Amino acid sequence: MMLVDFRPHTRLRGNAPVDLSTSLVPVVEALAEGSVDLAKVRVVSDWVQYRENFRDVVDVRPILHSAPGGAASGAPVPMGVREDDLEVAVDVRRSDGVPLKELTAARLRGAPDRVVLEDWGRGSESLIWDFNALYWSALELWEKATGRGYEQALPGGESDARNRDAARELVDGLFAVWDRLSAAGALPDELYVVELGVGNGGQAKVFLDEFAARDREHGAGYYRRLHYLMCDYSPHVLDLARQTVAEHIAHVSSFALDATRPRTSLGFLQYKAFLVYVSNVYDNLPTDEVAQLGGRTYEVQTRTYLPADPAAELADSVGARTEDLPALVHKLLRLGPALLPDAAPAHFSDVESAVEFWRRTWSALRLEERYVPLPGLDTYRLVPDDDLGGQLPLTGELLRPLLESGADVRMHVSGGALASFVDSLTLLHPFGRLVCHDLFVTDIDAYRTHFRGPGKYDGSVVNWVNGPLLAHVGRRRGFDVHYERFRHRSGGNIVTMTAQVRD
Repeated sequence: MMLVDFRPHTRLRGNAPVDLSTSLVPVVEALAEGSVDLAKVRVVSDWVQYRENFRDVVDVRPILHSAPGGAASGAPVPMGVREDDLEVAVDVRRSDGVPLKELTAARLRGAPDRVVLEDWGRGSESLIWDFNALYWSALELWEKATGRGYEQALPGGESDARNRDAARELVDGLFAVWDRLSAAGALPDELYVVELGVGNGGQAKVFLDEFAARDREHGAGYYRRLHYLMCDYSPHVLDLARQTVAEHIAHVSSFALDATRPRTSLGFLQYKAFLVYVSNVYDNLPTDEVAQLGGRTYEVQTRTYLPADPAAELADSVGARTEDLPALVHKLLRLGPALLPDAAPAHFSDVESAVEFWRRTWSALRLEERYVPLPGLDTYRLVPDDDLGGQLPLTGELLRPLLESGADVRMHVSGGALASFVDSLTLLHPFGRLVCHDLFVTDIDAYRTHFRGPGKYDGSVVNWVNGPLLAHVGRRRGFDVHYERFRHRSGGNIVTMTAQVRD
């Protein structure tokens, strides 16, 4: 029995319904005319919402029966377990007007010509995250080339973090806690607030403006004792943020840090921060993906590549051969565009040409995927132990209730977000809170019905965050974790997560 999973079912109705016959039937016809075992094929149709992403209109993903390099499994398949050979993935949004049957048949015959940039590995180890890091470290050069700031790439052109009502709510919540502690003689002299992913400082300024105004009304002198710590990966972004909050600079410190390990730079704040504020950061951190298919658990392995035609054009633009591209791309990621002309003068005459190469490579970049069976969830690490600073390991056993919650599912592990979240919880004062605005999946069934990334935002990566997993881990560490729609703007996809010590 061939399985067909058509996920954008809501688009079969409405003003412009999807034509199922044109978006699915040609794929099934190509499969029927091919040589594959139809009883071991899965067809998955998604509506890939990001116009810039890492997928082709049709992709074929092998489903391996054993880990690569190991002996083929001769063990009988347990009853109730379905072992498929491949998955055919279709992007319905881009399928209109495309010769789907011919394209699917070509993919089934084998991978087309492409320039592979890396070996197979976990998604969090992919080169896409090196590109992501390069974007933030060389953001000034990217913005100069595009003529716009990175925030303009966000839906609506700005972050919800700047909402004054939301900032006022945060401030009032802090004052209520501090008033109670002050009345009990338990309020520290120094009051710490941490923001991870400060951006250009717009949120910090809104918060500090509201904080100072509320403090003048309140009269407790909290502003005088406030220490606001702005943290970001990008020194360029921090420079912009410092300029934005110049009038509050006496109360502000800035730290360049890796958001997945905030304690590395902020360890002195352990159990002292009354608020850790995060906005649009978790969706930009490295993640793996896992899947439960037919009763078996798989890891999604990936490798980056450039399609043949864009690769040929890219190589020609810098006077190189297509086989030279992997070395040039790795050199770009290692050195950055500012140093690339010195390292490869035969291909790059100046920094501008290196930036253009970077941008064109990023635009053409694609991800090839395959499913590799996991030997056991207990041996699978959600976050490398070294990233946990001596805390208890986070193993795949935490995934079991989510993976086994119903029908087949593929979901993000959100390891980068999980590492940041767990590390940040250790900074919180017993009466402190972590507040995060981001793209959260709050129900695992949402992974069964919608595409959740990865996509491209300008030069960076975006993935929705596995909210049930973060909540599960937080509760096991003694924190109440809950989600609600961002309450200060209608529409949009932003969800607010709040975590605080359980009463």
